[in-house]
Amino acid sequence: MKAGRKLDGNSFLLMLTIGLFFVMYIAGIILFKDQGFAKTQNFLNLFISNAGLIVIATGMTIVMITGGIDISVGSVVAMICMLLAWMMQNKGIGAIPAVLIALGVGVVFGFVQGYLVAYLKIQPFIVTLAGMFFARGMTAIISRDMISIENPTFLSWAKFKIYLPFGGYVNKKGVMIYPYIYPTVVIALVVLILAFVMLKYTKFGRSIYAIGGNEQSALLMGLDVKKVKLKAYILDGFLCSLGGILFCLNTLGGFVEQAKGFEMDAIASAVIGGTLLTGGVGNVIGSLFGVLIKATIEAFITFQGTLSSWWVRITIAALLCFFIVLQSIFAALKKKK
Repeated sequence: MKAGRKLDGNSFLLMLTIGLFFVMYIAGIILFKDQGFAKTQNFLNLFISNAGLIVIATGMTIVMITGGIDISVGSVVAMICMLLAWMMQNKGIGAIPAVLIALGVGVVFGFVQGYLVAYLKIQPFIVTLAGMFFARGMTAIISRDMISIENPTFLSWAKFKIYLPFGGYVNKKGVMIYPYIYPTVVIALVVLILAFVMLKYTKFGRSIYAIGGNEQSALLMGLDVKKVKLKAYILDGFLCSLGGILFCLNTLGGFVEQAKGFEMDAIASAVIGGTLLTGGVGNVIGSLFGVLIKATIEAFITFQGTLSSWWVRITIAALLCFFIVLQSIFAALKKKK
């Protein structure tokens, strides 16, 4: 019975997030119908511009379910982008080796942070704060100047369009224009689905929830808490580097101040999506809709034309406070029962 009530509470947060996204998007269609907000391509652009954030928010969700957090992701994204640009432009390394090296860096970074959290029992906030400073500093060490990527292979990946056989329209010249996505979107959605399946149907996924729900109980159940936490942070590091690569495919360059505040976007997306800050509860599908809500707010600002981009931050902050208050209410009700 208690499990049923818990499921209902968690489902409510998820349904609220999904419902909020659709309400906002429908409002956008009504408000900006003359500017083409309802076009299929505009909807797909929400995914195109946020493919990297979707992957990073997925990794953040996994870590937060364990009861941890990772505030280094924005700096790691900047480091990955700068590393890719430096390797390809300054050292002449091919696109594929550069990407593999970048993924390896992310795994190592996740391993170090995971070891400090899991085995040395240092607070995740402190560990990832140090990671944030280290990664941002390493970005400047690699290069203080902006580096643009001109590698032909990498550019071909970035510009490759996958056209969809629906949602097209005839332009003023009488030509049928079909909507498109980039491979970055496909990769992001595949990662999201794999993470969802892993969390829901595998022993590792169930262990993550068990540890986040009650670490002492997980120990009594015979779970290797340290090993599971370490794996969660390694996976987070890998997804952060992969998200950085997808982000770089959008920006095609690296610079020191890149992706500043990205960690807050990832955390906000996860919390708005129903992931509890205390751990034990979360869903990557909810995090996806958290990202889409942020992207929709950005689209509102763009279509409106006169509002400052800082309104995105203000609105996200308000939504974050709202969902944190809701989480606190559910936690209090659960404790009372």
